This record gives sequence, C-alpha cells and structure tokens, in this order.
Amino acid sequence: MKKKLLLLVFFTFTLLIKAQNTKGINGDTNWLNMWTNFNPKTTSYNEASIILTGTISSNMTLKKENVYVLVGTVYVAPNVTLTIQPGTLIRCDTQILTTLVITKGAKIIADGTETDPIVFTSNKNSGDRNPGDWGGIIILGDAPINKTGGIGTLDFELDQQKALYGGNNKDSDSGILKYIRIEFSGKKTSHNKPINGLSLAGVGAKTKIEYIQVTSSDEDSFQFYGGYINTSHLVSLRSADDDFDFTQGVQCNISNSIAIRSPFLSDSYGSRCFEMETVDTRKGEVLDSKKEMTRVNATNFTMMHTEDIGTEIEGLKHEAILIRENTFLTLTNSVISGFSHLIVFADAISISDEYLDQIILKDLLINDTKVIGITQNKDFNSLISNWYQDKQFGIDFIKLKNDQLFASTSMRKKPDFRIKN
Repeated sequence: MKKKLLLLVFFTFTLLIKAQNTKGINGDTNWLNMWTNFNPKTTSYNEASIILTGTISSNMTLKKENVYVLVGTVYVAPNVTLTIQPGTLIRCDTQILTTLVITKGAKIIADGTETDPIVFTSNKNSGDRNPGDWGGIIILGDAPINKTGGIGTLDFELDQQKALYGGNNKDSDSGILKYIRIEFSGKKTSHNKPINGLSLAGVGAKTKIEYIQVTSSDEDSFQFYGGYINTSHLVSLRSADDDFDFTQGVQCNISNSIAIRSPFLSDSYGSRCFEMETVDTRKGEVLDSKKEMTRVNATNFTMMHTEDIGTEIEGLKHEAILIRENTFLTLTNSVISGFSHLIVFADAISISDEYLDQIILKDLLINDTKVIGITQNKDFNSLISNWYQDKQFGIDFIKLKNDQLFASTSMRKKPDFRIKN
C-alpha cells in the first residue's frame, strides 16, 4: 500500500512539474531543431537551373532534384494546383519585384518534412543577401473578410483580376504549407509598399499552415487579412516590421509559435510581435458591424528579443502587442521576454472593465518587461495595471537573462527556446 502511495505521489508530482513548464513554445523535443535556419545570410545554396515566370495555368510539380528561380510576379491560376516536393529550393530574383501568388480558387501543396524543408530564398550569393531582396508569398482565398462588399484586393501592384480575395466559404481549402522557410522577403513596390513574407488573405479553415519560418523580412513576417485560420509552429525571426499582423476580421487560432525580435529593427510607427485591428481607420476604412471582428486565440506563444538589452538602448524596446479598436485577444500559457510593456492600446480605445473583458491574458510568464499595458491617455494606465494584477489571471513577473530563461539561446547553433525546467 505504501509503495502504491509513493508511486501515486511521484506521478502527481511529475504531472505538476510538466504543468508548470508548459508556458511558451513546448514539446517533448526541440521542434526548431532540424528544419529551421537561423543564419541564412551565409548559407550556400545550389545555383538555379529552371526559370518560373508568368502564370502557371495547368497543374505543375516542382521537384527536389531541380533548383528553380522565381522571376517577377508568378500567379497560380484558379482551379490549378502547384505542388512542391519536400526539399525543393526556390531562389527568388532580386532585380525585379518577385512574388508568388496563389489566386482565389487555386491551391498550393507545399508539404515539406522536418528533414527536407522547402526553401524560398534570395537569389543573391552567400553573404550578399538582405531583407527586402524579393517580395513574398501571397495566398488568396474565399473565406469571409471584414471589408465593404466582402471582397478585397491587395495593394501590391498585382493584376487586379487575379488579386481578388474574400467570400462566404469559412472552410475553404487553399492547400498545404508545411515545413517551409521564407527568407529575405519584403521588397517594396514602385509605390514604396513592402510585401509581407507570407500574406494570407481570406484563407479558409481547411488550409493547412504549420511549421513555417519567415526570416529577415523587410515587412511583416505573417499578415492575416480576414479568413478563418488554424495554425501552429510558426517562427518569425528578425522582422523589420510586425511579426504577426491580424486585420479585416480574421478568426485565428495560433499555438506553439514564436516571435524573435531584434531591438535594432523597427519601422517609423514601431514594430511589435502582434499588431491587431479589424479595419484601419487611419486609412479611412469602414467597419462592417455585421461581419466578424478580428479575434485571435494564441496559446503557448513566445515573444522575445534576440539578446538581453542593456539600459543604454532602453529606448529601442517597444511593446510586444499593439491593439487597435474592435479586436478580441485571448493569450494564454505564453512567455513574453524583454519588452517595454506587454501591450499598448491605441488612443481610440476607451478602456473600461467591459473592454478589458475582450482582452484575456492568463497564465503568462513575463520576463524583464515593466508592466502589462499602457495607453497614451495615462488616465487609463492604472485601471489596466490593476485589472491584470488579479490572481485569477495567473500572471508572473520575473527578471532573468535570456540564457537563464531559455534552454539554449545560441543563434550560431540550433537554439532551443523552450523555458528551462
């Protein structure tokens, strides 16, 4: 009986230890280990031998044994499937604006593996690659968006007839993106508008999106324009703008993902791990109150800076999350490390108990970050702080260096950003 009691106590203790270590990205093994690349600038890639350009108008398969160069804006036409074999390398031309567009009604099946990821990268030589070398990947679907008329086009100098997205099919399927690396994206259009690493516009819930790393984008790493998204294991590394941008009423469940910022990279408006809005009122966009508001459910997320930040560059630290009006956020079981504040609320938001009920922060580990949230209207700051101090939210504040908090922070090797036991 005593032996059984000891076993029960040990089993219960083990479960408790595991439960206490589930914040931030997690897993029995380091899922960043094999398919990611934290130093792509100096990686040697084989030379391209096959050019892809224009419109892909019939089903096509890109094969691992070939190396491709994407030139200009390449469209996959409606009712056409582009299949990319695991291990395929696609180099992207840097002389002209180069972007891959999966049009509404088309599909991409890019189903890489942990040992054979699919890579989209700059066509420049090792050592010469930089953020903004090429455009990015755009997927256009027919799921609902919060936009007047329910249909939108992206302002990336695309063919307007091929740039439409949005519709009524919540469960639409644009294919598979799995074990993908997107490197050095974010090239600007002639109107000085940079393209995101991965743009998901009106993408539906049956589209499979997981294990994607966007590195050194000169714009957002991931931007969600409406749609219904279930995704996990996303990595944003050293984005010049936001890591994850949510807009146009996207309904997004995102888990086990990480945003790794450099304190030396930001645009003139400030750059965050999350930026959230339903419509951009600064640009005159009009909210459709009958459609969905932007709603993000994020769990087991890690938001961090690439290195510990000394007091001499304190002013370079921004907030981890920017929230504009008409948005809902649930952030749970997550780690936030090395920011000035967790959240900044836009000036247009009137902070109240009812409003804060929309922004659920629970079971968070907040490291080397001053306070929960601020607004420029300082009258609300104490309300925000007091609200989240309630024990029901389970928010813990600590102050450690990155190498004390995470299992391994070396970017020269394969880092492990699970928190230490």
